[in-house]
Amino acid sequence: MESDITVERKDGLAVVSLNRPDKLNALTIEMRVELMESFRQMHTDPEIRAVLLRAEGRAFCAGADISTMGKDDVWGDRARLHRAHQMILSIYNCEKPVVVAVRGPAVGIGLSMALACDVLLLSETAKLGQVFRKIGLAPDGGAAFFLQNLIGRQRATDLAFSARLVPAQEALSLGLASQVHPDDALDDAAADYAADLAAGPTFALAGAKRLMRAALQPSLESFLETEAIIQGQIIKSADHAEGIEAFLSKRQPVFRGA
Repeated sequence: MESDITVERKDGLAVVSLNRPDKLNALTIEMRVELMESFRQMHTDPEIRAVLLRAEGRAFCAGADISTMGKDDVWGDRARLHRAHQMILSIYNCEKPVVVAVRGPAVGIGLSMALACDVLLLSETAKLGQVFRKIGLAPDGGAAFFLQNLIGRQRATDLAFSARLVPAQEALSLGLASQVHPDDALDDAAADYAADLAAGPTFALAGAKRLMRAALQPSLESFLETEAIIQGQIIKSADHAEGIEAFLSKRQPVFRGA
């Protein structure tokens, strides 16, 4: 059976692909663990000098697999959030340059994953969104950290509050992405960009990454600790349970503020 995460290595470049296109690459717990383990290996592998993160199908990632949510006790919820955090940190802290190619929707934890990368390339069909309010949750996966540092508090808050989808050209103008390409040109453009980095001065690029990280306050690690506390409270709310039930029933949720 083919894995939902594939990794191909060639000439110093590792290409990591989300491979669950029939489910719009919605992340299962197993996929989070696979991604975490893959990026941790690439972090220390001297043969890997750059990474390209991409996805099969018409969507980059539709977020978490909602069908598995809302079924755990408080300890299960904490374990789930911890795994999500470890996945994000493994991408963010990888010393190798990480390029991400986004085609179609990248929402929820899918957007957080893309923003954890160093360079974000979009296709013209890309749509980025923080849709957590639709299931009665606050943004997770470090989304608030990434968005506020990239586009400022006002715009970041608007995206979280509105849950609207941001099209590719607007994402580029906001500073959420580096480039936009025609849909059929995205894969080649991203592969060329990543291959150029793989042929570059690896230690200098790693140093540039560390300097970029050092300029941010607070650290992602300390932010995620706060996120875990807040999200751990929200995830047991009646509104979140209603959001999950409504999503699975394909109806509009009726939130009651509890």
